[in-house]
Amino acid sequence: MSFRVRAARPDDLDALYELAKLTGGGFTNLPPDRDALAGRLGRSAAAYAKSEDGPGDDLYVLMLEECETGQVRGTAQVFSQIGQHWPFYSYRLGTLTQSSRELGRTFRAEMLSLTTDLEGASEVGGLFLHPRERAGGLGQLLARARYLFIRRHRARFTARVIAELRGVIDEAGGSPFWDGLAGKFFGMSFQEADQFNAVHGNQFIADLMPKHPIYTAMLPESARHVMGLPHPTGRAAMRMLEVEGFSHEGYIDIFDGGPTMAAATDSIRTVRNAETARLVAGDGEGGSHALVAAGRLETFRVVQALVSAREDGIALDPQGAALLGAAPGEEVLHVAR
Repeated sequence: MSFRVRAARPDDLDALYELAKLTGGGFTNLPPDRDALAGRLGRSAAAYAKSEDGPGDDLYVLMLEECETGQVRGTAQVFSQIGQHWPFYSYRLGTLTQSSRELGRTFRAEMLSLTTDLEGASEVGGLFLHPRERAGGLGQLLARARYLFIRRHRARFTARVIAELRGVIDEAGGSPFWDGLAGKFFGMSFQEADQFNAVHGNQFIADLMPKHPIYTAMLPESARHVMGLPHPTGRAAMRMLEVEGFSHEGYIDIFDGGPTMAAATDSIRTVRNAETARLVAGDGEGGSHALVAAGRLETFRVVQALVSAREDGIALDPQGAALLGAAPGEEVLHVAR
């Protein structure tokens, strides 16, 4: 497989824009807007160039590249610390229990509360594969490359990582959750609000969204039915997150009601299990399948390879070594596939 994940460059704008046009909406981190995407790539370039090693308001964009042609076939993003530039809003699903002695009954009501509980966490998001590449383990390569990036640059990330999954979107590109709740307060469609948020941020949510808890029983069935559910195309992504140790803790997206998953950073399977080793000359044929990362920041890249343990390091199969482009003696990060 001649694919590798690498750090994004400013000249990836055209490729990123073409991918964004294929998302079908609802991808706040990948809007089909050239100016917004150029801004993200510029922000990413600044993050890669930053010398300080602590968490900040930084975004790192990764690209999945077909090495023989140089074509970009996917992308993913890693946010160092969310909620630094503007508040990071979520709905928290909770329960209010009330009892009536006269009626002899106890009532339990589900409620949605607008919160900024997740502010300050790191985030993985913006993962999108070209529809023709959704096979052969490329989604896993791209997703897990984010965790290897975090492990490689651990000091730049916080103790908790979240992942927002796109919620249910109907055939017309609308959101049943938005139409049943937030849309009633904003006078705009889901697509309009999603696009505005992607380009301008979500301060308008703070300005216009009611601050009081909302009883879910007051929402239409169409909105209640999709709360906490991922888009059908995101079910595999949710399973991959669960395998990595993420769980749904009752937080959902304020726009489309999709689930927000969370995990302790050092407990994420790929972060926890990745090991550093010296690359040595030799043939990794007959070894085990693994993901291997080399480089730091703007030179970071990840490939799938056959890895064989040696007394003084690890060896890769010839194709994997060529794709990775690392020299013997270089320190690499590897984890079982």
